[in-house]
Amino acid sequence: MAIDKTLYDRLGGKETFVKVHKIFYDKAYADPWLSKYFTDKPQEVLENQQTDFMVQLMGGPKIYGGKSPKSAHQHMVITSELFELRSNMLSESIKEAGIADGLRQEWLDADRTFKRALEKNSEAECTQAYPNQPILNFPR
Repeated sequence: MAIDKTLYDRLGGKETFVKVHKIFYDKAYADPWLSKYFTDKPQEVLENQQTDFMVQLMGGPKIYGGKSPKSAHQHMVITSELFELRSNMLSESIKEAGIADGLRQEWLDADRTFKRALEKNSEAECTQAYPNQPILNFPR
């Protein structure tokens, strides 16, 4: 393995991200708590957006044209518990996709860099992107 290969390359390219995000969003949309945050978006749209974002983040082609994670989630109360649920679900999905533990950990480390920007413990920490946008808060 060449040391100069990106994580994107070491993971096997876009196909790997597509596979992991399909597994992950199947789980997320089936989860009674996490699924409440996705009622306004078709699963395939989120799979594609997340794939494009993570491909770019991990050194692949720059194809993502959406919002930053912070602005995309500014209207959501994402507690530490919810973030951990999502992280565990992502870890399981990466493992189910057959990715080696070392690469799985690198992916999770990259994903975890957004924790600080996403976590909010109350609606007071949220902002609306447009008038009448609901603040999403679904305590467990």
